[in-house]
Amino acid sequence: MLKKKRKQSAKINSAVVMLVVFAFVVLVTALLNRGGATGNPVVINNTSVPPVPTLHADRVEEGEVLYMQYCAECHGVDLKGSPTWKEPLADGSLPPPPQDDTGHTWHHPDRQLVEIIQNGGDVAYNSKMPGFGDKLTEDQIVSILEFFKSTWGVEAREAQWWISVRPE
Repeated sequence: MLKKKRKQSAKINSAVVMLVVFAFVVLVTALLNRGGATGNPVVINNTSVPPVPTLHADRVEEGEVLYMQYCAECHGVDLKGSPTWKEPLADGSLPPPPQDDTGHTWHHPDRQLVEIIQNGGDVAYNSKMPGFGDKLTEDQIVSILEFFKSTWGVEAREAQWWISVRPE
């Protein structure tokens, strides 16, 4: 009787381990695919562009470190920005926006995002964002953008990629 219970317990333990391993594999796969690289061309308004490139883990990691050092103070460690980012302050400037896909960063092409980070926000909009071109190389800025993109869903990644590479 005791031997039979041990066998049943071993089967249950094996099933639990297999279930945990399966859940882990599903979770890792979902997280890796979160970057939006489907491998298919992106077509918007009947204009096709190449597939969204895969994000590189080392660049995303470097970008996260740099973001925490240079950007998180204003945009938040969770990339959420100011909760009132759409409401002008008394001086007419806007608070820091989110950098995840709840904001508007993904509405801009890569070259514009690099320029904003290098040179600061647009003074025509009374932006308070300083430039970081004297502190960060363009390659480091691209790593920060990779970090942002790693938090965006597929639709935001595809739209931002399309905006970045579509024919003018």
